[in-house]
Amino acid sequence: MHMSTRGRYGVRLMVALALNYGNGTTLLRDVSRREGISEKYLGQIVIPLKNAGLILSQRGSRGGYALARPPEELTVKDVVEAIEGKIAAVLCVHDPEACARATSCVATQVWKQLSADIERSLSSFALSGLASQARELAASDPDYQI
Repeated sequence: MHMSTRGRYGVRLMVALALNYGNGTTLLRDVSRREGISEKYLGQIVIPLKNAGLILSQRGSRGGYALARPPEELTVKDVVEAIEGKIAAVLCVHDPEACARATSCVATQVWKQLSADIERSLSSFALSGLASQARELAASDPDYQI
């Protein structure tokens, strides 16, 4: 599995929103400046996150983005799946028709186990924990970025 730039930036965006959780909305412009990610690119990333119900948007002078649920309830797996789609080491894990040998290939079990391990690992990282780590690192290093 290869994590795309969109997936990595999506996690960084969600950690930024987790850091501000409970304090109103966050402007993409602010995340863009802090993280060195194009505001336009962040604008593309918020679309699948919003469609998946992970973030809320608000228009107007108090507009911006916020997490739709508490950061304890959102995991890196949620973010990655919203942006990248279903997690699979190889296509045949979730789509047997993607490979003519999927039903007779002994390696299929390896790929299924690997995919399950990746899902389990990504599920173990709640946004609240990543936000806590970000706060600790920011306190010890003023140049720290997510």
